[in-house]
Amino acid sequence: MFSEKEIDTLLQIEPIANGVAEKRKRFLLAEAPYMEISEHDFLSLIIMTPAVGICLSNGSVSLFEELALNKMARKMSKGGFFMKKDPVAHAMKYLIKSFENWEDEFYEVISSCIENTCNLELCEKVSVELPAYDLDYFARELMKMPYGFVSMLSTMIINEEADIVEIRPISSHEFEKIKDIGKRMKFYDLPIFKAFLSTFEVRN
Repeated sequence: MFSEKEIDTLLQIEPIANGVAEKRKRFLLAEAPYMEISEHDFLSLIIMTPAVGICLSNGSVSLFEELALNKMARKMSKGGFFMKKDPVAHAMKYLIKSFENWEDEFYEVISSCIENTCNLELCEKVSVELPAYDLDYFARELMKMPYGFVSMLSTMIINEEADIVEIRPISSHEFEKIKDIGKRMKFYDLPIFKAFLSTFEVRN
């Protein structure tokens, strides 16, 4: 999970800022021409794409999921905790409505965030063998990972009160969506991501 300050920091990196500006312009033109949203808040919306996709994997966003997503949005938005109408939560409604049109494009920006802030070679060196999986071992290996990569993984846990290093129940649709996100963002084959998948207890 990224903080408001961390979103600011990401926008100081030119390739990320350029990608956000281009996607923001196209998204507003297509979905909400009269909506006002800063580039900071639009990047926050982009980073929420995995969480939105996981919620939609069951067919629709439940009330509990909507509340959790709104809480996540307020944490990352510029001054979101003090605004009556949070711009990220508002823009998220348009993203949910046209999710399939923007999912891959927004993952491109998230991938750019990871590539421009993380040493992915560290992720490739970790050897977590399955099925001989151990939660304590995963916790130790996760601490060796780049901060931005771990923050990105944490956006896939809708309940922000949950720890990334714990076993949690999940529906089969949600689990398949998490795997799909990993494939779309080109880190599905990383051993640390395979280990992350093992922290989910799939319900039928």
